[in-house]
Amino acid sequence: MKKLEVKDLKENFFEAIGKEWMLVTAGTKEKFNTMTASWGGIGWLWNKPVAFVFVRPERYTYEFIEKSDYLTLSFLGEANKKIHAVCGSKSGRDTDKVKATGLKPVFTEQGNVLFEQARLSLECKKLYIDTIKPECFLDKESLEKWYDDAHGGFHKMYIVEIENIWEGD
Repeated sequence: MKKLEVKDLKENFFEAIGKEWMLVTAGTKEKFNTMTASWGGIGWLWNKPVAFVFVRPERYTYEFIEKSDYLTLSFLGEANKKIHAVCGSKSGRDTDKVKATGLKPVFTEQGNVLFEQARLSLECKKLYIDTIKPECFLDKESLEKWYDDAHGGFHKMYIVEIENIWEGD
């Protein structure tokens, strides 16, 4: 993997997050979990390069994110949609996602988890956390569409600083 600077990123993150999807991963070398996500973004906040991601508290990965100061975002490319299908539909409580998908974990100097298959990986430090609140919705249609018994609880939003970027081989 080749290390990049933020200024070198030429990524269309609307496509990468919304259509390609990403893996959100947290934990340690000894125990971690990953999940597919397609809600989030990349930008500039507090004079820092940031990402923001949304995770429901029911997700097993949520427990790992809550315990860690870091998380990683891995973009695997269109060819790896089957990995996203498993990581988005199976819980790490019941399924070893690494075995089920063939993902090959690699670890950063700080001990965070990336994947060999990733074409792009972001190592991120948590800066801000908040829970989506029903009373803050101005668009009630989105509230009704995405937050009901069928979908689960209100997402937690994580704003994270992008500290390191790697491009796959």
